[in-house]
Amino acid sequence: MARIFVTGTAGFIGYHLARLLLDEGHTVHGYDGMTDYYDVTLKRRRHAMLAQSPAFTAAEGMLEDAATLDAAVDACAPQVIVHLAGQAGVRYSLEAPRAYLDANVIGSFNVMEAARRHRVDHLMMASTSSVYGANTEMPFAETQRTVTPLTIYAASKQATEAMGHAYAHLHDLPTTLFRFFTVYGPWGRPDMAPIKFVRAILAGDPIDVYNHGSMSRDFTYVTDLVRGIRLLVFDAIPRRPADGIVPEGDSLSPVAPFRVVNIGNGHPERLPDFIAAIEAALDMTALRHDMPMQPGDVPATWADGGLLERLTGYRPQTDMRDGVRQFVAWYRDYYRV
Repeated sequence: MARIFVTGTAGFIGYHLARLLLDEGHTVHGYDGMTDYYDVTLKRRRHAMLAQSPAFTAAEGMLEDAATLDAAVDACAPQVIVHLAGQAGVRYSLEAPRAYLDANVIGSFNVMEAARRHRVDHLMMASTSSVYGANTEMPFAETQRTVTPLTIYAASKQATEAMGHAYAHLHDLPTTLFRFFTVYGPWGRPDMAPIKFVRAILAGDPIDVYNHGSMSRDFTYVTDLVRGIRLLVFDAIPRRPADGIVPEGDSLSPVAPFRVVNIGNGHPERLPDFIAAIEAALDMTALRHDMPMQPGDVPATWADGGLLERLTGYRPQTDMRDGVRQFVAWYRDYYRV
């Protein structure tokens, strides 16, 4: 069993990953800033549930606070670091861009420095499908160029990928960046569309439907996502190619032990179909407020999941309608509605 340092354990994805790792018998040390970007009560509830395991410990601190972060990493002496924390939200990056530079660029740099000092077996860091930016060739494959970010959020994650490659090359630090695609499920963030939709429908309020519903997303159920991360942790540690030759379709760097991997459901769903699944789960009809496309948004996302499957033998497969039913059941239970 391994000692694993996970940033963002009070967050949506970090909570689910930490719980999976604990269930498998690993020791997990969490780190979270408990910022008020959304309801801190939800974050503390997630941490409290993780703390029921004696193999879980946690420290509170900001990623930008290098001294506090270093002390927490030193106390853990991890074999693996999984870096999930950061400033989330595509739309919020239009309002508060500096928060993304502080958390996602400076904060990620601090995590990389800690990983370098401890010579971890594997550094894993969260990226996003947003790095594909203005790309139109789909499904999105990891070997595509990503040079057209449309938001500061996407640019900050692109910077993390670039810094990760440099550290992997300079310090022979095995590093994997994984790109998420529209994650949803129980314990999700209140600022994300699924909770906004459910809350509004239950209240009889209209839901905001951007681009008049002419959008599609590769909705990925959270437990599928963290299973993919978990398999990459131990089963797909990148190694620097001795001859510089990279297998076709692999994003492995020819000059560093570095790779990027998509984790998505591999099947885009139309936004109206996602709304219909929520309506069916609630047995209610939504009132729609059609709106234009928001700045920085994209009409579609679609992950090529072939590399993840070749590396791990795994492909996310939760049907969107099944996932929505489970999400709505959790929402009703947690919010008592």
